[in-house]
Amino acid sequence: MATQALSFDVGDYVVYPKHGVGRVVELQSTEIAGSRLELYVLRFEKEKMTLRVPMNKADSVGMRKLSSDKTMKDALETLKGKPKVKRTMWSRRAQEYEAKINSGDLTSIAEVTRDLFRPDDAPEQSYSERQIFEAASSRLARELGAMEQTDEKAALAKILDILNKAVSVHQKAKEPA
Repeated sequence: MATQALSFDVGDYVVYPKHGVGRVVELQSTEIAGSRLELYVLRFEKEKMTLRVPMNKADSVGMRKLSSDKTMKDALETLKGKPKVKRTMWSRRAQEYEAKINSGDLTSIAEVTRDLFRPDDAPEQSYSERQIFEAASSRLARELGAMEQTDEKAALAKILDILNKAVSVHQKAKEPA
């Protein structure tokens, strides 16, 4: 079965699972150890990082175009759900959250964002919980911002608005009638 190789052009936004949203800034051809290598040169502005990805490896590392509108809509819908907090040790949950973030799957990232969100009136989070929440919400916001052609700050405000509204809905559901 032949799989069609992914093709990205200069200027395209792409998602690299471990780093989030970047932009193709150049298509490069170089010679390494006597063999010709075609590379995508990606720029991640937030991290001030440049990454070179061999074109023939882009698919296997999970590099992809921005999500479809439907996928983003599903992810934002996930934020409205009731947070799921497992009663396992924090170190194990932290590993699971990190794996979900690094998967690059938008719905998984939205689940982490939802599960670790704390409204302003809630008890303080631990430092590591806050770090993972910020990593997940930032990753989600960057992709939303790229899709809606806005900045990360505006996209993050939209995400936090959805989360705050969802919290009030879930709290009302708990109150006795």
